[in-house]
Order: sequence, then C-alpha cells, then structure tokens
Amino acid sequence: MRHPLEQFIYCPECGGKFAEHNGKSKKCLQCGFTYYFNPSAATVAIITNEKNELLVTRRAKDPCKDTLDLPGGFVDSFETGEEGVIREVKEETGLTVISAEYLFSLPNIYVYSGFEVHTLDLFYRCRVKSTENMAAQDDIEESMFIPIDKINIDDFGLTSVKRGLKMLIDNNFLNL
Repeated sequence: MRHPLEQFIYCPECGGKFAEHNGKSKKCLQCGFTYYFNPSAATVAIITNEKNELLVTRRAKDPCKDTLDLPGGFVDSFETGEEGVIREVKEETGLTVISAEYLFSLPNIYVYSGFEVHTLDLFYRCRVKSTENMAAQDDIEESMFIPIDKINIDDFGLTSVKRGLKMLIDNNFLNL
C-alpha cells in the first residue's frame, strides 16, 4: 500500500515542490510550509429495530456501487461526530436520530475520483424516532432492514464496515 503523502507533490501555499520531511509530513522546498496528512472523519450508523434487524443501505455510487453499506458519511467542518451521523442518517434515509452513542473507530481508505481518502470511521449505535417514513435518498439506492442472523458480511463493500460488522456480530452486540 502506498503512503498517502505520495499523492501530494506541490505546496498549497506557494506551488513549490514538496520533499519528504518525515514519515508523517512533507515540507515545501521553496517556502518551508510543512504539510501533515491526517485522516478525514466519517461516521457509520448502527440502527436496529425491535425485530432484531439491522438497517442497511445499498450504495448508488462508487466506491463500491451496488454493494451493501450502513448509513453514514463524512463529518463536515465545524460538526461533531454525533452531529455528522445524525445529519447523514437523515440525508440518506429520512430517519430522525434521537440518540447516537459512540462505539469504536476503524481506519479505512475511501477511493473517490481516483484519490485515496484516508478516513477514520466513527461507529455509532443510533436510536431513531420512527422507521415509518424511511426512504432511500441522497447517495443510496435503497434502504432496508435485514435480520441480524441473515447478514452476509461479504455483501458489504467498504473494508471498515465489513470489519466493524464482524466485530459487532462476534461480540453479540447487534442482538437485542
């Protein structure tokens, strides 16, 4: 796997050429600006219902188009992880989150327009007001509840979601 800093050649301050500064940063040879590459924050929502089913979505766009996923997405600037997961669930499913409890995080690489976006995916157990008006919106093709004992991790496309689901299933966390 190539290091994410390999994607950065020119300084955003002056346009000069970057050189390796250390394993975590590059430094501009012209103006001295040092750039540290850090992951972007993203969220993943774990939503179950009273029938012991998990809310899953189907991706409408790449990466991993047509594979299963969980609601979530990138945290916006000036937004907390909790605000981000609440907003993303609303945008993708129309559901209103009434509580979001942080569970754990996993690193991921999200390839967008050929660019490797390194993310830190924040997993939240979310409770929703109601599932009556659930509808696929935004960048998902469909949303549905699947019985937890019928979940096939290989149907999910994103690496961190697969790893997170495996952890949750192995630790019996999804069962009510």
